Amino acid sequence: MVPRLQDVLDVLEKVAPSRLAEDWDNPGLQVGDPSQEIKKILIALDPTLQALGQAAVGGAQLLLTHHPLIFRSLSCLDRKIYPGNVIFEAVKEGISVAAAHTNLDVAPGGINDMLASLFNLEQVEVLEKKEDHKITGAGLGRIGNLQQPMTLLAVMETAKTLLGTQHVRGLGLRNLEIRRVAVVGGAGGGLAATASRMGADLLVTGDISHHQALEAQNHELALIDGGHFYTEKAALRPLKDRFESMMRELGWDVLVEIFEDEHAPL
Repeated sequence: MVPRLQDVLDVLEKVAPSRLAEDWDNPGLQVGDPSQEIKKILIALDPTLQALGQAAVGGAQLLLTHHPLIFRSLSCLDRKIYPGNVIFEAVKEGISVAAAHTNLDVAPGGINDMLASLFNLEQVEVLEKKEDHKITGAGLGRIGNLQQPMTLLAVMETAKTLLGTQHVRGLGLRNLEIRRVAVVGGAGGGLAATASRMGADLLVTGDISHHQALEAQNHELALIDGGHFYTEKAALRPLKDRFESMMRELGWDVLVEIFEDEHAPL
């Protein structure tokens, strides 16, 4: 069976309910026709022209991204300026664009659960819970225990491998023993105090500011800044695997791929 775009969006809603998104966010359909047949999906972190071009070359009908193409109301569409250029190109190529952003961050099994799994954390808990009477386990960030204690330097080297980056920034003594780790995909420096309160020795996230580092230092909390891009990009492959599994269970003939050549903008 070949599903329609609306069918795929319904599956996405089960994975990451839109009601879990922040008020300022705009997940869901960005460009497209809900009645369009979907035979192939390309997953990327950002809805760029490069990602859209790869979707077109690969024959995908849907570009599914983590970051939304449209965040706020548009007063005009300029095909030379983002996001107008991507919107025009998507319509021209007949490619739909959808996103799962902060709703995927906080959803059970979402970005942060995938990060916790990537680091092989045990006894994982939600770092900052999001109240939802119908969904248990929702919230931003995860915290858990390493399978065995490691030095901060060793965790930093491991993080580079797991996140697929050559560089990370750190705060703390290199030989500091790390047992309990908090992870937040994207920009999670604001959760330093929460991580410390829940007993974390280390917070792994991205986009840590100078003042957030000072706050962590005050709480005697070690930090690893793996970058916004890499701490989220690493979770896309488990998302692809999960999406593929759900498609198979539904009996849908849909290919799911990742935009492998996507690179951090900085």
